[in-house]
Amino acid sequence: MSEIMRQLEETVAYIRGLVSEEATTGIILGSGLGNLSNDIAVEKEVSYNDIPHFPVSTVLGHKGRLIFGELGGKKVWVMAGRFHYYEGYTAQQVAYPVRVMKLLGVKTLLLSNAAGGVNLDFKIGDLMIINDHISLFTTNPLLGKNEEKLGTRFPDMSEPYSKALISKAKQIGAENNIVLKQGVYTGVTGPTFETRAEYKLIHTLGGDAVGMSTVQETIAAVHCGIEVFAISVITDIGIREEENTITHEEVLQAAKDAEPKLTLLFTELVKSL
Repeated sequence: MSEIMRQLEETVAYIRGLVSEEATTGIILGSGLGNLSNDIAVEKEVSYNDIPHFPVSTVLGHKGRLIFGELGGKKVWVMAGRFHYYEGYTAQQVAYPVRVMKLLGVKTLLLSNAAGGVNLDFKIGDLMIINDHISLFTTNPLLGKNEEKLGTRFPDMSEPYSKALISKAKQIGAENNIVLKQGVYTGVTGPTFETRAEYKLIHTLGGDAVGMSTVQETIAAVHCGIEVFAISVITDIGIREEENTITHEEVLQAAKDAEPKLTLLFTELVKSL
């Protein structure tokens, strides 16, 4: 048995010792969005610190808890807080929880993040469904020897974000008067926010939003056959003529303001699965 499979099996065995029930939906909550977990009927909650081989969240706005419970009448696994490459973790460590979810039986993964707006039509507080991504500016989590038990050596990425789930989300948005944008998410390493020139480069390449997460999780999910839906809360606008200073506190506040809409959208989406 490979080292990665040994670690994954130990992690899953620990979690299964706490929760024996099945859930086919997983959710990963991004910066400032952890309060969505308050809407979950929690059956079991465990700190990342206690889970074997699990990384630990070090960023403000990430609670660092794995939650099992019920949302929208369905059982779910929820990560209140994620891991980032800029924290010093490898791309494989960032993707590790996604692989754990796969072995726990998850078939659908919902991702959220806080992102900088690059599309000139976006404003702070907008919700952008991710319909594609650019991952060339950060490290691919599949580098190294492929683990055939998880997925193929060369996974197809022509539809990383499920068109069927995007269609469902758009319908939910229309029924609940939630305006939903769509666009391409550009993943970068961080932790610095982008320079003016970098924002312009990303815009030129076709990016609508930019952030420091999500793409590695998506790649790992697609690799192991999990269907993905992802959405960004636009928490700042990168391309603008006035003062361009951005703080993490402002990002967290904008994400918090958008939380009610995101909570409703995720709840209804889980119901529809």
